[in-house]
Amino acid sequence: MSDQNATSRATLERAAAVIKCLGHPLRLLLLQALNGAERTVSELQDLSGAKQASVSRQLAIMRGKDIVNCRREGLHVYYWIVEPRVSSILDCIDIHTDSED
Repeated sequence: MSDQNATSRATLERAAAVIKCLGHPLRLLLLQALNGAERTVSELQDLSGAKQASVSRQLAIMRGKDIVNCRREGLHVYYWIVEPRVSSILDCIDIHTDSED
């Protein structure tokens, strides 16, 4: 296998991992809220209407896949998107919330 094919395979595997991780409605909603913004877990909980445990679990999954990252500031943990292709993917998806209907 040539280096070019190995790179292409690695790129495809990364893309597949990101797409698979995005295949959850709450994760998509959280990413929509994080798109272009850094937010705390509490803000994400308020925006999503989900329980803190659910929000934290989904953020941990995305952090484990290098889609988001976080930092602690006092009592607050801030999250933001680190996977550059996520914004493009979100742009391709027509996401509607109840407030937009």
